[in-house]
Amino acid sequence: MALTRGAYQSFDDDRGVVRFSMKNAEVEVACAISTSAMDDLEKSSRTKPEQREEQFMRLRDRIEDSANKKFEKNEFEGTPRGIILRSVDFR
Repeated sequence: MALTRGAYQSFDDDRGVVRFSMKNAEVEVACAISTSAMDDLEKSSRTKPEQREEQFMRLRDRIEDSANKKFEKNEFEGTPRGIILRSVDFR
């Protein structure tokens, strides 16, 4: 079963990630994408922190597609388990 759109959660400058969620039926799946991956997708230099949410929204379809692919492959990481996207996931 494919994941469906969840919610943008936050930009975590300390970890260098944007946190968001996806849904597996009614279960929320924690997800994150590195800011370097988003910058690589846009072929841009470091985006300002206050622009990260806007950047995520522009790239959302591609990001969620990659999160869904990792979900289908059962590629979870961390505690609690979630999906983490890096630049390599978009090559």
